[in-house]
Amino acid sequence: MSIPYVKKDEKGITTLYVNDKPFFCKAGEIHNSSSSDPEYMKEHVWPALRGLHMNSVIAPVYWEMIEPEEGTYDFSSVRSLICQAREEGLKLIFLWFGLWKNAESMYVPAWVKKDTKTYFRAAKLGGEQMTTISPLCKAAVEKDRKAFTALMSWLREFDGEEGTVIMIQVENEIGLLGTDRDYCEAAQKAFSEQVPSAIEELTGRSGDWKSVFGDEAGEKFMAWHFACAVETIAASGRKEYALPCYANAWLRQYPWYPGSYPSGGPVVEVQDIWRSAAPSLFAFGPDIYVPYCADVMDEYASDENPLVIPEIRKDAVTASYALYAFGGKNAICYSPFGIEELSLDPSAIQAPPMEVMVALNIDPSAFNITDSCAYLSKVYGMMEEMEPLYLKYRGTPHLKAFIRHGEHDYGTILHFEKYDIAVSYAPRMEAKPLGAGLIMELEPDKFLLVGTRCTLRFMPKPGVKKTADILRLTEGTIEKGEWKQGRILNGDEKMSLQFADMPSAMMLEMYQF
Repeated sequence: MSIPYVKKDEKGITTLYVNDKPFFCKAGEIHNSSSSDPEYMKEHVWPALRGLHMNSVIAPVYWEMIEPEEGTYDFSSVRSLICQAREEGLKLIFLWFGLWKNAESMYVPAWVKKDTKTYFRAAKLGGEQMTTISPLCKAAVEKDRKAFTALMSWLREFDGEEGTVIMIQVENEIGLLGTDRDYCEAAQKAFSEQVPSAIEELTGRSGDWKSVFGDEAGEKFMAWHFACAVETIAASGRKEYALPCYANAWLRQYPWYPGSYPSGGPVVEVQDIWRSAAPSLFAFGPDIYVPYCADVMDEYASDENPLVIPEIRKDAVTASYALYAFGGKNAICYSPFGIEELSLDPSAIQAPPMEVMVALNIDPSAFNITDSCAYLSKVYGMMEEMEPLYLKYRGTPHLKAFIRHGEHDYGTILHFEKYDIAVSYAPRMEAKPLGAGLIMELEPDKFLLVGTRCTLRFMPKPGVKKTADILRLTEGTIEKGEWKQGRILNGDEKMSLQFADMPSAMMLEMYQF
């Protein structure tokens, strides 16, 4: 069995391969503390995931549990997690909670936390020490490297044949909050020095950080040093077991200045620095809790950065965004956060306190799980059954996806060989998906339509003096890439190509006269 890997397919689309076959992670990330207790996982998590049509789970593994005493490693919690995932028939994406989690050093072992002299903290401008260990602390980075490398070596031995673990996220939402950069003694010295040669090549400029980057110097400086630290950790681990590795980003968002979001994390504006300093990472994935998720996907998906979404809102709209991520952006992974809660009664969900959501710029509606389970399960199931067709048509003009981008986005026009299609979105409603879908042009007059909360209207191309009309319309399902016909829709049911709340599929044949 080959190690999972990432490469461009024959169409030039960067793709994850598992057992030498394309693998699209229809995933969910579990809560931060869930995987620390195997019994909790067995009782509360795995049963909640059944029926969601997931094929993978993003689960944390914790440095503090793996190395409770310096130099002594305990992988029992990791072993339990892998064995349970195997029983469930699910793949795992490990989230390495090492030196940094959400711009703090939360999950480092106690012996690291207590020794603030050896493992020194980042500091604010006035000298106040932070709860974040500085990325310029080589001793701390070295300890993280050793622990991560030990984990990867153990993983190769325990899971290399089975291949349960398919990707690794290295650290989580890196950066500094409350300051544009680190002002500790080591950082002050490095900030005043000549920028590295790699930065000179990127910018075509030389000098110290301030002279090269001006007002943006603080964030650029932190991006370089965090990326270098992550590269040290990831590269060493991948020498033992070369699983694909990526990093995630807390979004750059209102009020937009470095430190209001974690300064130095791999947001789009500094990904060139991260890419230069951390070549062992294949992607930088956004964590998305804002109302404009589709805009973020558009921004982060590129030829240089394949779309990995390790965290995203879990309300009903997440089903629509999943369709758009895979259908429109060739996503490698899509993963709502707190996935084990989707099957619960919405009244049982404890959302973060309002002051926390305000401080973190989180849209409170992101945690309203009403009916979300059914919608996401339907989309994940449809994507699984459509996979042969998806692989055939993605990256071609014959597959197009769409989604309502914002409150003032009422629709769009899609262009195919013989027809233009006007898409109209239904108004946004609480606990409902957004207007979204994808269309596959199987033949010039034949289309597979998948959608939710939208209406489609087919029109001849401009300048063609003909009328477009429906020849045959059927509802049905897709099974392993084959259309299974249900009702033939005619009469009143043919008057409008309209999709209701629950995502569904139609097969349409058109003609012109």
